[in-house]
Amino acid sequence: MKVAAKSAIRLSLPATSANLGPGFDAIGLALSMHLTVEAHATATFGIEATGRNAELCASLENNLILDTYREVLTRANKAVTPLHLKLHNEIPLGMGCGSSAAALCAGVALANYFGSLGMDDAAIVAEATRLEGHPDNVAACWLGGFTVSGEDDGKVLTATFAGEPTWQLLLAVQASSLATKKARALLPATYSKADAIFNVQRSSLLVAAFAQSRLDLLRTAMQDRLHQPYRQDACPLLKQLLPLAAEPELAGIALSGAGPSVLIFLAEDTTPLAAETRLRGLLDAEVEILSLRIASGATQTIL
Repeated sequence: MKVAAKSAIRLSLPATSANLGPGFDAIGLALSMHLTVEAHATATFGIEATGRNAELCASLENNLILDTYREVLTRANKAVTPLHLKLHNEIPLGMGCGSSAAALCAGVALANYFGSLGMDDAAIVAEATRLEGHPDNVAACWLGGFTVSGEDDGKVLTATFAGEPTWQLLLAVQASSLATKKARALLPATYSKADAIFNVQRSSLLVAAFAQSRLDLLRTAMQDRLHQPYRQDACPLLKQLLPLAAEPELAGIALSGAGPSVLIFLAEDTTPLAAETRLRGLLDAEVEILSLRIASGATQTIL
């Protein structure tokens, strides 16, 4: 996805759900909520923002998109061109939906475009991984679909399945957020051999389920012993919803990212309305339920 530098570009980047079930720090899924960034070269930095958390997105201070943009250009010894950004955000912030991954990828892509860095998809993912510290969210954001990622000798390796477009998902979002750093601190330093084998089996099944569009495998394939059991107390939605994974109307349930949101795959004959009605009987009124699909990756449009 190399582009030649001009004066303006529009980016669209999907939300992501990483750590998908047993795929801790390895698997991410792109979701049909997007961060849209229209960037124009100008004399001074400025931001207009609409959508979710517009006030936070419009702040020039501690803005992850612009901070990333500046850092990548400075590291490449390139001049930092001031930008005016028009943002529209659909991704809940701090809810385990990859909002920071979308912002990081946006910042790297803007630096690549306005700095004429010549980065291809692999280089953009590698740079975003360097900044994020792990590849699962940023790889799924940039490449889309169901993306498995890993690092080897400084390289980021990825494999992507587009995902079955007919699969229907719900995302349950609670009112309060959970910092990723806090969520990681809840995890143990070591695991038993039994738990490691359990997760290897489930994560292998999960890859096969997406490769073969086997919705019927998800109920088992999304089970986890590495991170979800240790985060349940900090993620009350998970504690409420995970027992529903055995119900025939649902195909699979997992914490989204580090939480606290919960991702729910619907069984083939279940409608979003029927599933939401069932969930509304269990959840507090302030919990938001979003109907989603698997999304494709980031797009760039030269203006």
